[in-house]
Amino acid sequence: MPPENPEVSAPRIDTSVPHNARIWNYWLGGKDNYPVDREMGEQIRSFFPEIVDNAVADRGFLVRAVTHLAREEGVRQFLDVGTGLPTHNNTHEVAQSVAPESRVVYVDNDPLVLTHARALLTGDDQGVTDYVDADLRDPEAILREASRTLDLERPVALMLLGVVNFVADDAEVRAIMDRLLGALAPGSFLVLSHPTDDIDRERAHQVAAAWNERGTPKLTIRTAEQIGALFDGLELLEPGVVSCSLWRPAPAEVGGARPVAEYCGVARKA
Repeated sequence: MPPENPEVSAPRIDTSVPHNARIWNYWLGGKDNYPVDREMGEQIRSFFPEIVDNAVADRGFLVRAVTHLAREEGVRQFLDVGTGLPTHNNTHEVAQSVAPESRVVYVDNDPLVLTHARALLTGDDQGVTDYVDADLRDPEAILREASRTLDLERPVALMLLGVVNFVADDAEVRAIMDRLLGALAPGSFLVLSHPTDDIDRERAHQVAAAWNERGTPKLTIRTAEQIGALFDGLELLEPGVVSCSLWRPAPAEVGGARPVAEYCGVARKA
């Protein structure tokens, strides 16, 4: 139901500061962005044109990972934290195309994402799609609200795509992930992607510096080794931690996929 007083509860959208979700939406060809976001997006693309390839490869990884988990691993519940703005091939669309009964909870704290949440709440009639307004740094709120839709006693795929890179402190990242994964049943999965500086350190940090000068939230770049450590204690699926473009590419892409500066992995909780 709509709020009784929309003027009071409607989120405030700051269109004067470029924001991660809106710039990512721009790079993916979406329309839910403002001039300040497009300006920042073009500034970054001017010295790092491959950034659009990163965004496209990250979305391709999402599609392949969710398809694998739903089709081959029997996962029917997905908790997508830091979902960003709806574009195409959103998690619920992919999961419910394989298993219509899939239940998906999106989590984000961006006002524009909240405004567009209803666009995400159009899942298959057999499944459930819900949205939680919460911050990654508040795992208790995420788990509390997600448990209204998901059965945490059964396996859940925890999706953390391009989001823990907005938490700078490694110990804080570890604590957040341990709390979220610790609440999930054995047989659950972690699906994670993160920008890396292993391919081109100088330009990766140039991107981060440009972003952090004006954008929000602040961006942290990690090495492949640091990203791999985020999967400690879990059973990594093949091919391990790799470029998003190289995680189980379609047969037609094998041999032609070019590494991008966005690494990823999928791992099972024992």
